[in-house]
Amino acid sequence: MSSSTSSALETEIFQYIDVHQSDFIKDLKEWVAVKSDSVQPVLRKEVIRMMALAADRLAALGATVTLVSLGSHQLPDGQDLPLPPVILGELGKDPQNPTVCFYGHTDVQPAKKEDGWKTDPYTLTEIDGNLYGRGATDNKGPVLAWINAVETFKALKLAMPVNFKFVIEGMEEAGSLGLEKLLEEENQRFFSDVDYIVISDNLWLSNKKPALTYGSRGNACFFVEVECGGKDLHSGTFGGIIHEPLTDLIALLDSLVDPTGHIQIPGIYDSVAALTEEERKLYESIAFDLEEHKNNSGVKKFLYGTKEEILLHLWRYPSLSIHGIEGAFHEPGIKTVIPAKVVGKFSIRQVPHMDLSVVKKQVVEHLESVFSKRNSPNKLRVSMPLGAKPWLADVNDPLYKAARRAIKTVFGEDPDYIRDGSTVPIARMFQSITQKSVIMFPIGAADDGEHSQNEKISRFLLFVHLLYKRSGEKPL
Repeated sequence: MSSSTSSALETEIFQYIDVHQSDFIKDLKEWVAVKSDSVQPVLRKEVIRMMALAADRLAALGATVTLVSLGSHQLPDGQDLPLPPVILGELGKDPQNPTVCFYGHTDVQPAKKEDGWKTDPYTLTEIDGNLYGRGATDNKGPVLAWINAVETFKALKLAMPVNFKFVIEGMEEAGSLGLEKLLEEENQRFFSDVDYIVISDNLWLSNKKPALTYGSRGNACFFVEVECGGKDLHSGTFGGIIHEPLTDLIALLDSLVDPTGHIQIPGIYDSVAALTEEERKLYESIAFDLEEHKNNSGVKKFLYGTKEEILLHLWRYPSLSIHGIEGAFHEPGIKTVIPAKVVGKFSIRQVPHMDLSVVKKQVVEHLESVFSKRNSPNKLRVSMPLGAKPWLADVNDPLYKAARRAIKTVFGEDPDYIRDGSTVPIARMFQSITQKSVIMFPIGAADDGEHSQNEKISRFLLFVHLLYKRSGEKPL
């Protein structure tokens, strides 16, 4: 295709998307209105209804759509609850074209107006060019962006440059229950002819510059429980004469990390991958505004003062965060009680090449060592109820090169190559099971507020990414 032909085609696509913005927003408004909260069992029917709506949209494109049943799961109270089906969609079978599989989810986090939302979270509302509503950026907006992009090509009667496959689920916010087993079962069937997998379920690093994500940290979650007896005690009767569980627990938690953020567990850094010169250069060109990041977070000061130090400690070094204490009195007012049992909760975001089993062993040995020095008769129990491994892709993969070219076509600048400091189990799941190239292609800006009050997506970013998806770039 000549450059003049390509330019004319891009202009035609851009004009169509611009003219139909209100239609695309209407689509998102309809989807946001569905309270597809997968966390709350009472809303499971809404999640299933949302999956049906998404399946209908794909079928309207001419895609072959299968709703795969995942059965049910048992709640803590013993109740069996049906799992929403997973959508497997397929559009196009041209052997001359590569096949791209898009993953997304249509379930959302819980949201209530009284939690601090400026608007009704289930009524898409535009304010100053931003579209506010639960699921706007995580992940209904991005899923619809891909569907609307295909619709644009269909409406203009243009040949698609790739074959599409879709995997859309409704339980991502609740741990993607049943999805891993389905991917394993379909690996030799549905995924047999897939060349590349694209996930649009994260955010840019900044509010202004596009990015491609090539890695994320893992996460090891720990419970540390200290117990002295079978019942709470009065501090006036027993305070000062017993080893209090909460005092023990606070000492244990205090031993985990120092004031500079350095993890104090012996050996925890031993397996961290060395920083290569090639990777170090990636950090130099990344657009990252410390003040903007501070404003987005609401904090006054970071532990580190330079862009490089901040990004290194966010992405490629482990971190330890303490999340809470179960069993301690936390209501307003004063209750002079000594709790009989308390549970501290913390997690370690691990990076390549840390091993989960080794991390668990190091944590247990450290806490037992600290506890033994206190000479406390209380019972100590340490457990790791959840562990997820880190994910890392190759930025020199043809998939990343194609994405870079396409973004430059639309935005006029190269994207940043970034990692995600959080954990994205789905990326590693797809990569390890299918052995295909996986890319994380974020649509939302850093201030979109996924999972938070006033979640939003920029109208501009939503539609400029539609242009990217139809820019016609193929992997090499």
